[in-house]
Amino acid sequence: MKSEFLIAITQLAAEKNLPRDVVLRAVEAALVSAYKKDSGLQGNIAVRIDTDRGSVHVYQLKTVVEEVSDPKTEMTVEEARRYRPDAQVGDTIEIEVTPQGAGRIAAQTAKQVVLQRLREAEREKVYEEFAAREGEVVSGVVQRVEARQVIVDLGHTEAVLPAAEQIRSEAYRPGQRLKFYLLEVQRTAKGPQLVLSRTHRNLVKRLLELEVPEVAKGIVEVKAIAREPGQRSKVAVAARQPGVDPVGACVGLRGLRIQNIVNELGGERIDVVEWDRDPARFVANALSPAQVSRVIINEEEKTAIVVVPDRQLSLAIGKEGQNARLAAKLTGWRIDIKPESLLEKVAVPAKAPAREEPPAEERPLQPWEEVIEREEPAAAEAEAPAAAEEAPAVAEAAAPEPVAAQPQRPVIRFAEEVLGRSSRRLEKEEAKGKSKAKKGARRPKVEEEEFDLEELEEL
Repeated sequence: MKSEFLIAITQLAAEKNLPRDVVLRAVEAALVSAYKKDSGLQGNIAVRIDTDRGSVHVYQLKTVVEEVSDPKTEMTVEEARRYRPDAQVGDTIEIEVTPQGAGRIAAQTAKQVVLQRLREAEREKVYEEFAAREGEVVSGVVQRVEARQVIVDLGHTEAVLPAAEQIRSEAYRPGQRLKFYLLEVQRTAKGPQLVLSRTHRNLVKRLLELEVPEVAKGIVEVKAIAREPGQRSKVAVAARQPGVDPVGACVGLRGLRIQNIVNELGGERIDVVEWDRDPARFVANALSPAQVSRVIINEEEKTAIVVVPDRQLSLAIGKEGQNARLAAKLTGWRIDIKPESLLEKVAVPAKAPAREEPPAEERPLQPWEEVIEREEPAAAEAEAPAAAEEAPAVAEAAAPEPVAAQPQRPVIRFAEEVLGRSSRRLEKEEAKGKSKAKKGARRPKVEEEEFDLEELEEL
């Protein structure tokens, strides 16, 4: 039968969820400290526990040298061959020095050392376990909510959810079970520190792997993710096998698969779009659910001009530009959205033929031009004889000025005089109308002044 000592070690290993060998090494190290303190043993001491009988053996370790400088740790070849006939220089000889028993102080020391070594072993085990899971999804229960962080219980250890990794729209309460993204595992003096995140974009990818078997098996690949935590996310997926609908596989029957992820993220909207090698098609898909008419790509500047119907403009831009912003993050292209009506207005003037002004003789005359037309023959007849008598040679050499420009000056003076008299009369009538309106009288009508064309001809 096993001794009570070995049974206690086995129970301790089960309670601490540690391997039995780890607990045995911790007890042996504790017994070394206890025997050194109680029995006065010096030098290099080693303790061996017999796993079959449960007995404890203490050994003093000495190195074989030619000349001894420290008798506590060294011995000559002659002394070593008393314990082992084939001993050579450089070998280590174990000499059993097991004491008969240990006192109360030694037992207390051993207990403290055992507990300390077990805590260190637990911390190391936690670090090794979660360091391998860095970048994965872990499930935990909110233990307590502090001012700047949330403490989450992961079962074997506790983790920290910093304020920067929390979704603003979420309210955490003790006892709430959530899924978190394991962002980082750090070594500290108090043990490993686990940092969680609820805002990381890879959290959506890991949740897709949990909910969609095609993504977990690699049949459907997640190409890119753009996320605004708590509000909206866009995921670009592509199929690695022909005949597989990547978007349909992620959405699931009646949207069941994607709805489970939405519920886990507190109602965050998720748009699943198909990835495409053609940048124009990828940009058009990224602006889903808006319909795109045309995409113009500029590869040098990595910009894309997207033309959408007028009724789809607000949907393509999204609330506060969210849809366009996420599409730009998803594709890596700078997207400029234009309505179709704007491009039509820009394109029509370039295609429309230029308007041609009708010839002067075919264009209808304006009222003031009719007056000039009547004045032109009289002025020409009066000036032509004098010009012919005085300088006929000059008339042939120099081109005469247009006759129509001569009679414009009297017409302009006449128009200015008429307008001045009309404005002065209107001012007087308005002043009279205002004074009578105060007394309750009706405002008189202003009569239009009639002008005689004979007076105009005289000018």
